[in-house]
Amino acid sequence: MPRPERTAAILVAAGRGLRAGSGGPKQYRSIGGKTVIFRAMEPFCRHPDVFAVQPVLNPDDTAMFNDAVSALRHEPPANGGATRQASVHAGLEALASQKPDVVLIHDAARPFVTAALISRAIDAAGRTGAAVPAIPVTDTIKLVGETGNVEATPERARLRIAQTPQAFRFDAILDAHRRAAREGRSDFTDDAALAEWAGLTVATFEGDPANMKLTTPEDFVREEARLAAQLGDIRTGTGYDVHAFGDGDHLMICGVRVPHTKGFLAHSDGDVGLHALVDAILGALADGDIGSHFPPSDPQWKGAASDRFLKYAVDRVTARGGRIANLEVTLICERPKIGPLRDTMRARIADITGLNISRIAVKATTSERLGFTGREEGIAATASATIRLPWDAKGWSD
Repeated sequence: MPRPERTAAILVAAGRGLRAGSGGPKQYRSIGGKTVIFRAMEPFCRHPDVFAVQPVLNPDDTAMFNDAVSALRHEPPANGGATRQASVHAGLEALASQKPDVVLIHDAARPFVTAALISRAIDAAGRTGAAVPAIPVTDTIKLVGETGNVEATPERARLRIAQTPQAFRFDAILDAHRRAAREGRSDFTDDAALAEWAGLTVATFEGDPANMKLTTPEDFVREEARLAAQLGDIRTGTGYDVHAFGDGDHLMICGVRVPHTKGFLAHSDGDVGLHALVDAILGALADGDIGSHFPPSDPQWKGAASDRFLKYAVDRVTARGGRIANLEVTLICERPKIGPLRDTMRARIADITGLNISRIAVKATTSERLGFTGREEGIAATASATIRLPWDAKGWSD
């Protein structure tokens, strides 16, 4: 069978994940700073050989899903069923009008799927029509009876652990699901088992040991530790900014519009808090300063909102495979009073950066009426940022 030209993917995300403990459906929990479902879905959305990604959800999760994957392209979600099998069938029917040649079926609880594994799945489907990723079993397996006694020891060399994405010729797996639905069969735990029942020959291809399924709370703890260990290059940067007062009726401080008797004299919106944070992040990256990326001589930044600058700095960290661990900003002024707005500012920075608010600190102090801030001629801000990057021999992540 030649390599198919049209490959679609189904992301099965309708389960409740009860064995993963409290905290809501496991696919919407965070791991390594990103939601499980985003990690599971992004490689398919970015893959050049996948033309459509079809999510299958519990309709109660729509708002969480939209928040988690707003940056990714995908088909309108299909509503899942009471079982995984029913959910996959719903995804297949939703794709039927687009007539894919091949479909990849992946569990949202496997957030560490790679582009290389997806490519192997597509190639395997092109060769065989039905194939699953598999990895060898390293432990001895025992078949145990109802009494708890060992009944048999299967030959380990022939055993494999099946993973997803499982890959099939689209028409064949859709027909198999329709036949199972007609015959009242709803007990298949994966699509390969259903395909075998329908008479298809299912091949295997090389899986990925890192493509783990998150099932229990211990799985989350283990994988968080593994991801953290990969980000061993811990860096701290500092930033400083100051702006004088001019005419106006408000100040932008840490992304919040604060009513005041004056405004900032600045090329952009003059947000000293966000500007200091941008410099702190860029400093931790050893990546210049805010002026080198957004020169005040450039007219396109005239009056620009500083949340754009902060989002840009965060994206620079993400592009290197890193994470921001903590952001802190200290505002130095007599007025306006920052204390009542502290949590509002923290929440706004969290919204811009995508960080949990617990990783963001906003503080304020005065200069005891000394200097330009004491004379209420302007505001100054200092900031620090702690980031984690992947480590290599050069200390660089790219």
